[in-house]
Amino acid sequence: MATTDRRRPYLRIAEDIRRDIASGRYAVGERLPVARELADQYGVAMMTIGNALAVLRDEGLIETRQGAGSFVSRTPDDDTTADTTPDGHSEEFRIISEQLREIREHVESLTIRLDELDARTRPDRDEK
Repeated sequence: MATTDRRRPYLRIAEDIRRDIASGRYAVGERLPVARELADQYGVAMMTIGNALAVLRDEGLIETRQGAGSFVSRTPDDDTTADTTPDGHSEEFRIISEQLREIREHVESLTIRLDELDARTRPDRDEK
C-alpha cells in the first residue's frame, strides 16, 4: 500500500479487496482468505481486518458465515444496492461528503434565521 494514502488502514484494505473482487481475483461465491492470512498479508492487527471486512459487508459485497469465513456475494459494479458510490469514490469520501452536505444545510438555515432576526431588530434599516 502507498504510504502517501492518508485514509485509515482498514479503508485502504477494504478498497484493495473491493478492487480484487471487481477484477475477478475473488469471484462471486468464492471464500476470501481467512482474517489471519489477510492480517499477515497487510501487516496489520486482526481488528483492522475485521473493520475492513465490515465495510465490505455493509456495502453488500461479502457475507460472513460463522465458522465458514467470508464469501463474495456480489461485485462492486452490480447496481443491486444504493450503498455503493457509482462515481468510484471511497466509502470515507462518501461519508465526508454527506457530512459536508448536512453542514451546508445547517449553515443555510442559520443564515435565514439570522437574516430574520436582523430584520426584526432593525426595522428602520431599509428606510435610510
